[in-house]
Amino acid sequence: MTTLSPAHPVRRRPRKAYSAIPGETPGSLPWRALKSLILLVCVVVLPFLAIVATSLADADQVNKAGGYVLWPDDVTFSSYRALLSGGLVSKAMLVSIGVTVVGTALSLVSSIMLAYGLSRPGSFGHKPVLMLLLMSMLFAPGIIPSYLMVKQLHLVNSYWSLILPTMINAFNVIVLRSFFMNLPKELLDAVRIDGASELKILTKIVLPLSKASVAVIGLFYAVTYWNAFFNALLYINDAAKWPMQLVLRTYVVNNATLSGGQVDVAAGAPLPPTQSLQAAILVLSIVPIVIVYPFLQRHMNKGVMVGAVKG
Repeated sequence: MTTLSPAHPVRRRPRKAYSAIPGETPGSLPWRALKSLILLVCVVVLPFLAIVATSLADADQVNKAGGYVLWPDDVTFSSYRALLSGGLVSKAMLVSIGVTVVGTALSLVSSIMLAYGLSRPGSFGHKPVLMLLLMSMLFAPGIIPSYLMVKQLHLVNSYWSLILPTMINAFNVIVLRSFFMNLPKELLDAVRIDGASELKILTKIVLPLSKASVAVIGLFYAVTYWNAFFNALLYINDAAKWPMQLVLRTYVVNNATLSGGQVDVAAGAPLPPTQSLQAAILVLSIVPIVIVYPFLQRHMNKGVMVGAVKG
């Protein structure tokens, strides 16, 4: 059985692409800029504005809106006063700040020393340690072995359980090692000939030339410690030792209710709405990184790219 093909095949006219901007195609620069602006407003600006506005709105407006508001009629800081005047959130802020500062300092010192040692080809145990570091990126320990190790070291319900298990990140060490290997070898050899020790070379020569990479790695560590909640969920049993992110997960993500004993309100004063308290907790968990990031943002591209191009 044969099929007859039409002598003159029908040609369909190409469908005209729709564009919200008259005279512009969907791939043009103005159209892409419009799409980026819409996404920025809808995905970033409006949700963030709603969170901040809800944390500053009074109880009547929150109850009237049935949840979140976009613009507060009467600005009030009652939610922040209730959270920061004492109680669970105040302690969690102090815990997170302490863990982030101490953990970042220890991680930077240990990572810099390890990366500098691995960047010297003739250093003791260079290849075995480097192989162990690379293997740790491929074979991560499971939850049960990690918990048994922390328990064996008597670190359960201790602040050190939030720092020591994640003190050294293999990726950060590799980035620092690559940057150290790109430093001029002649400069280091000249200083070494003058009698400088390896520690003096590291502190006086290498680190001043590596400010960008060290700043970026420090930011990575700080964000990791600040945002970490899983280790606290595993190892911290006392709610008074919870970090900020575990409080955020418990009372915002899991939608638990803050009781009067966990926040500080004046005698006889009503407790702020749950939505306002949750929004205030979310803002408090974001503010420290938002404050620190602009000071280190200028180092981001240089620090990461220079350390990752070679080595």
